[in-house]
Amino acid sequence: MHVNQPLLAALVAWLIAQFLKLPLEYWHTGEWRFEILLGSGGMPSSHSALVAGLAWGFGLHSGFSTNEFAVAVVLAMIVIYDATGIRRAAGEQARVINRLLRELAAGHPPKEEELRELLGHTPLQVAAGTLLGMFVAWVLWSGFVQRLL
Repeated sequence: MHVNQPLLAALVAWLIAQFLKLPLEYWHTGEWRFEILLGSGGMPSSHSALVAGLAWGFGLHSGFSTNEFAVAVVLAMIVIYDATGIRRAAGEQARVINRLLRELAAGHPPKEEELRELLGHTPLQVAAGTLLGMFVAWVLWSGFVQRLL
């Protein structure tokens, strides 16, 4: 059976990144927040891991001068820019709005649902996700997993 290595690298990198968020969030906050497994934001960036694993997987599997690699790199650039720019700014805005709502409702429990603040990523979170994706693609390409099986 032929395995699509770039796709496998992308999915495995995404899965590892999502599961790494749980212990890293606990280490950072001292709380087990299982909802982070299904959400966006946090360390490492699973979006960056996904697209970096895909792009690097294409490069290793098909060559770094192929059209597939070029398309995957452009996609990765868009996703990473969105994660560090637009989604991060939206998260900052949500944080400010939530603080304002708490101040306005001082002494009264707020009835409004708080906006989601953990939307985007810091540059460090994106770098960690990107490197994770590239590492997973390299491990799969090197045949290490096939030798284990």
